[in-house]
Amino acid sequence: MEHYELIENALVYIEDNIEKSLSLESVSNHFNISKFYFHRLFSAMTGYSFNNYLLSRRLNKSVNLIQNEKLSLTDIAYLLNFGTPSSFTRAFKKQYGIAPSKLKENTTTINESPIPLVVKKPIKNINGDIVTDFTLVEFNAIRVCGIAFEVDLATENYKLKIRSHSRMLLDNINQSINGPCYVIYSNCQPNSTKFNVLFGIPYDIQINKPYYFTNDIPSIFCAKFQYSGDILDIGDVLTNDFARFLKISKLEAEQSDIEMIQAFENVHQLDSSYHLYVPIKKHPIDLEC
Repeated sequence: MEHYELIENALVYIEDNIEKSLSLESVSNHFNISKFYFHRLFSAMTGYSFNNYLLSRRLNKSVNLIQNEKLSLTDIAYLLNFGTPSSFTRAFKKQYGIAPSKLKENTTTINESPIPLVVKKPIKNINGDIVTDFTLVEFNAIRVCGIAFEVDLATENYKLKIRSHSRMLLDNINQSINGPCYVIYSNCQPNSTKFNVLFGIPYDIQINKPYYFTNDIPSIFCAKFQYSGDILDIGDVLTNDFARFLKISKLEAEQSDIEMIQAFENVHQLDSSYHLYVPIKKHPIDLEC
């Protein structure tokens, strides 16, 4: 069983048994795996500690019970193994910002969260710590021809906009062309919801359309990761992975106009796995990567 399949199965098992007295040991025993390895793998794949994840899913279940079942808050607290009603209330307010009694009074509603996506990605073991696999590489300078546009997370359906522009790019490329494709995210300013996106292909595969233009991407020292799955759906996973990478590697993110480069091997296979290049500062100490 692949590591991501193990965690996928574990999340389903937790969901199906959320009213039971689950623990790290009981879940790892169910899958016949060391609790220490399971916890490291669980954290690396989900970005959560096991206990924090279990707490969040119990609270998610409580939302369903409060809104759809005729149970008292005390009954719900004990049903979901919170120990005491006051512990349940504190945890609920911390996660949702309101007391469970307010939800029960129908003064507001909360949408339940589905089981989170487990992102397919290679992993590696560094001194007993499991992390998303990475390499330190120089992204070679390249001239790209493509579509550029601005995205505002606060005012737009940004996923729809980015996907529509990727289709626009594909519609203007001959099907016989099988070159690489790059999605370049840039100018993500602090405290701003706006950033620029360039969908492009190598310059020698030119697109003669008025709204396409050429951009030179400089050589950049990067941390390189590999993922499968829509990048627009794995933002939190990527954020956690990069934070863990910086902590373990003792490197720093580079301040650059280019925030991230997503590279596909084939422009006609944008649903395939891809590499992410994130600029980092060069370190004088060689790292074993």
